[in-house]
Amino acid sequence: MIDTPAARPEPTFGTVVPAMVTPFHEDGSLDLDTAQSLAAHLVDGGADGLVITGTTGETSTLQDEENIAMFRAVVEAVGDRAKVIAGTGMNDTGHSVHLSQLAAKTGVDGLLLVTPYYNKPNQAGIRAHFETIASSTDLPVMLYDIPGRSVMPIHAPTILELAAHPNIVALKDAKGDFQSTTLVLAGTDLDVYSGEDSLTMPLMALGAVGVVSVTAHVAPGLYRRLVDAMAAGDLATARELHFRLDPYQRAVMTHIQGAVSAKTILHWQGILPSPAVRLPLVAATEDEQTIIRADLAEAGLTF
Repeated sequence: MIDTPAARPEPTFGTVVPAMVTPFHEDGSLDLDTAQSLAAHLVDGGADGLVITGTTGETSTLQDEENIAMFRAVVEAVGDRAKVIAGTGMNDTGHSVHLSQLAAKTGVDGLLLVTPYYNKPNQAGIRAHFETIASSTDLPVMLYDIPGRSVMPIHAPTILELAAHPNIVALKDAKGDFQSTTLVLAGTDLDVYSGEDSLTMPLMALGAVGVVSVTAHVAPGLYRRLVDAMAAGDLATARELHFRLDPYQRAVMTHIQGAVSAKTILHWQGILPSPAVRLPLVAATEDEQTIIRADLAEAGLTF
């Protein structure tokens, strides 16, 4: 007789989690009203979690007070309907601790901590960095493994060690290394999220719980249906949705930086009054906009 596996607890941070852009006015100042309306739009569309001021939220251009203002605004707007995850990871451990402690006072549900970038620490330094920040508050933590931006990967043995920390409960996996993901899923109870929009279906087939997505700005309902189909074991429906999402993903993720493309499309949709980004990002050129429009036209969206 085969034992039926125990039901897995509900993921701490939801399953469809847009990595939300930070709206700015045309002059580059923070637009908190639009941040609140965008958060509500995404949750209405199917999101049950939001990452605030992550990479797509242009966190490296924000002052601490702007980060905190964003956390408070989004918690106020949707905190009763979705998990709000504060992006407080940076390459200065002490500063990240400080910002994480400030975030904990705003009512957020957890922290997203990216691998410290530029410094190129070894695995011992990466582990100490994450453990120090995770121990600085009582909030649950999602690690963010993205060597394409941080240079240094979090090696699977390091992730297994970090999973022993009581506050580290999830991993946003943007490494594209299926062997590493397999080791993590087999060896830990971490909630693993696809950090690559196009890999949502295959990573969920391995046991990931959902996706932290930039493209979900444009198609939150389709991601909701894809994730739900995979969770239900409905591979035929999930495969059809995977193919339907491909032109959206190409439009948002393959031509220019994701915050720029997402803001551009949200502006075309009338959701953002302005597509403004802060330097060193710049607005999409006419040629780039043409390519993005062509991809979206394949998905049935015309602007």
